[in-house]
Amino acid sequence: MKWTSDTRGKVGGGVLVALLGAGIPALVGAALDTQVGDPYQETRLYFGTDRPGGRDPIGEGEFMRFLDREITPAFPEGLTLHEGYGQWRGKDGAIVRETSYEVVLLYPEKEADERGGRIERIRQAYEDRYQQDSVGRSDDKLTVAF
Repeated sequence: MKWTSDTRGKVGGGVLVALLGAGIPALVGAALDTQVGDPYQETRLYFGTDRPGGRDPIGEGEFMRFLDREITPAFPEGLTLHEGYGQWRGKDGAIVRETSYEVVLLYPEKEADERGGRIERIRQAYEDRYQQDSVGRSDDKLTVAF
């Protein structure tokens, strides 16, 4: 008579589940306890390039001069620039499609109030200089290490 057992896969799987069940909380707990970096604020600014009245859009060179004269002096430690495409609904209800620029700024969370003032001056300067309805802004808190 040949004797067979149906428990081989079940026992092996059960042991694996028990080991993983014991190990995963320890690994997750260790990962949560180990924080790398410092509390930072991230601000993203969204600059459109379409001009009112059918005039030519703000060109790359013109935007780069604004970056060099307004943004870089306010954030000399660094920033990230992304070129993109955006669209939004204007005050008149029409959809505006345009080349856009996203500027990403990182700064220590403890400096958020002072840096926020710099950011608002940048937004206002762009809106005034290029007759823009707005410069979009988003903020998030993160942990950053360099």
